[in-house]
Amino acid sequence: MQQEGKLGKVIFNNPENGYTVAILDTEDGSFRIAGSFAEPKTGAAYRLEGDFTIHPKYGEQFSFKSYEEVMPEGEDAILEFLSAGNIRGIGAKTAKLLVETFGEETLTVIEETPEKLLSVSGIGPKSLAKISESFGESREFAAVSIELREIGIEMSEAVRVYKIYGSDSLGVVKDNPYILAEDIRGINFDKADKIAARLGIEADSSVRIESGIRFRLRAWAASGSTLMPENRLVEEVAQVLDVSIERVRESLKDMVFAGELEEDEIDGLPVIYLYGYYHAEQRVAHALRRIKEAVPKAINAEFDHLIEGAEESIRAFEMSVSLSAEQIEAVRVCLNNNISIITGGPGTGKTTIINTLVRIFKFLDMSVALAAPTGRAAKRMEEATGEPAMTIHRMLEFVWSDDEETLNFGRDDENPLEQDVIIVDEASMIDLMLMDGLLNAVKDGTRLIFTGDADQLPSVGAGNVLRDMISSEYISTIRLKEIFRQSEDSGIVTNSHLINHGEYPEQVSGNGFYIIGKSGEEEIIESIKSYCGGRLEEAFDFIGDASDIQVLTPTKRGVLGAPNLNGILQEVINPLEEGEAELKIGAKTFRIGDKVMQLRNNYSAEWRTDYFKSEGEGIFNGDMGTVEDINVSDKSMLVRMDDKLITYEGDMFDEVDLAYAVTVHKSQGSEFPAVIIPAYSFPPMLMTRNLLYTAVTRGKRLVIIVGDPRRVNQMIANNRGDERYTGLKERLSDMDSDAFGGMPGIRQEVWYGQG
Repeated sequence: MQQEGKLGKVIFNNPENGYTVAILDTEDGSFRIAGSFAEPKTGAAYRLEGDFTIHPKYGEQFSFKSYEEVMPEGEDAILEFLSAGNIRGIGAKTAKLLVETFGEETLTVIEETPEKLLSVSGIGPKSLAKISESFGESREFAAVSIELREIGIEMSEAVRVYKIYGSDSLGVVKDNPYILAEDIRGINFDKADKIAARLGIEADSSVRIESGIRFRLRAWAASGSTLMPENRLVEEVAQVLDVSIERVRESLKDMVFAGELEEDEIDGLPVIYLYGYYHAEQRVAHALRRIKEAVPKAINAEFDHLIEGAEESIRAFEMSVSLSAEQIEAVRVCLNNNISIITGGPGTGKTTIINTLVRIFKFLDMSVALAAPTGRAAKRMEEATGEPAMTIHRMLEFVWSDDEETLNFGRDDENPLEQDVIIVDEASMIDLMLMDGLLNAVKDGTRLIFTGDADQLPSVGAGNVLRDMISSEYISTIRLKEIFRQSEDSGIVTNSHLINHGEYPEQVSGNGFYIIGKSGEEEIIESIKSYCGGRLEEAFDFIGDASDIQVLTPTKRGVLGAPNLNGILQEVINPLEEGEAELKIGAKTFRIGDKVMQLRNNYSAEWRTDYFKSEGEGIFNGDMGTVEDINVSDKSMLVRMDDKLITYEGDMFDEVDLAYAVTVHKSQGSEFPAVIIPAYSFPPMLMTRNLLYTAVTRGKRLVIIVGDPRRVNQMIANNRGDERYTGLKERLSDMDSDAFGGMPGIRQEVWYGQG
């Protein structure tokens, strides 16, 4: 069915995929339309192809699958069209001059002989280029989108394709449709495979098999692996593509020969890497060796005297502090070695050790840098030590190139970090690529100290760096086991250690730790709503407000997934008051006062502090903040993240969501006064001990597990999770052998929850 009319009010537009909700004014009346435009133009005439549908909330609307822009005819219509600002470089004044000059031929002149526009006052070469580009894109996309739809690419996908490939879109896709799965968000391998079939690409073609190999390796990297055993890779690709193992092996050899993949063999077991991970793993291993074997700055003082002096310094500002034998040994290890690791669970005194080390190094007039993978972890580090701390990215002075879409660090081997000592907390969160950048910037002679809990969930990115370093036994490591007296009375600390050791909590009701039995999802939700709505003080003697409460869920899907819980909790914690602003962006709704979280790294996002005292770029996955202001007409909102103010607009809304409930993975590196954890029947890969352990250790004063106690038992008993194939452990283990020379090892399986 076709509908033709002029585009009226644009209610919503997502610039990334072009999805638009608007009003179409026709001769028979006005009605709501929904679909994807490359660039919706108010006042422009369109011919839409689609059907009338019933939206569950908004009623009848015309859902279109394709469109054609209808050029206006007659001077009045052309003037109206150009005056609406639909063509970049043409405003109302210029539009009038153009129509006065060229009359009904105005649009023809713009399209076919644009150089004639230079005769119009106010239009120079720069303006002409802008006008030609804008007008050309609009006409060009209309033609390209029709051809893309014929091979199975929907309008919303076509918008993304055109924004990346422009006029070459059709040629690029026909040449290799599988590139869509790599470049276009929302198009996966299966979709690209169907498009390829429409284009007549054979099932056993090399381009299809090579894309399948890349897809499988990237999928494993997304789940944490830096490599795959060759036989497993070949078998999985052959099964998924329904082709012979022999054809997959042939394509694999071609890719290795071309340098796109790296092949290695350990103890007769061949393994395959994506090029970047192979060399990053090599660089990390060699850098650790370089730093470990360098000559450090000498410490000309008795260690015992240094430790005693640091204890006295801490006592001057805090409660009585006396380091245990275990902590003293940890300090000695850090003073004696260029690289050292301190690992242990909550309440084992890692922060006290960091405080002691900072004071010792300052006394020795050695410069110290404190860093952590996330902003929240860095802030906690700063509060605990009284010394400045920052994210690893900021310490390395990251620079993002929009043109090349690459991340570079200002600090590297040619411009290394200047400090004598670098202490990095929450090291379990550091993935292989970030570790590569960090070690590259550490100069010889620097003391490098990692602290963290190796039993928590590993990094979101590929690699198992902290565990691999520890289990290789190449890096000097102290594992703290003693729980200090002030922490022994905490149900959170006591029970988190029991969980980590595979034991059911001894005390499930008291001292800040509670398991509240509920039999179904609805009961769990009602309890969470009640606690977040003000019952914590009454039920658990918790003094605080809703901002102190964090719901941590294992999953993003289902009734107990983070998105669904956020919608429910927003109405409980921050309901819309009469006269207040509310911003609807697709399925998301934001209000002033909402707790929100950044969902992925955005290195080019601009921020400022109050009164523009300072400005900068970069917000990161997991950063949390509060909505301070909303501009409905501009479709933007102002968010405060600690001392930074960020304006969200346009496609930045794809990177932010409500954060009353977040996944356990997203909570890494953070602590919250009160944590509520739903326990129900989640997918097996999420029902793991170290996921539960990580969630429980996020709570500072109160942890409530709401749900089926049997599910809690299942999670504690399940000390297995997603396998991670990594080679760093064996690379480090081989460091002292004559065989080492870049030969990678393979860690065949590293189960979540194992040390």
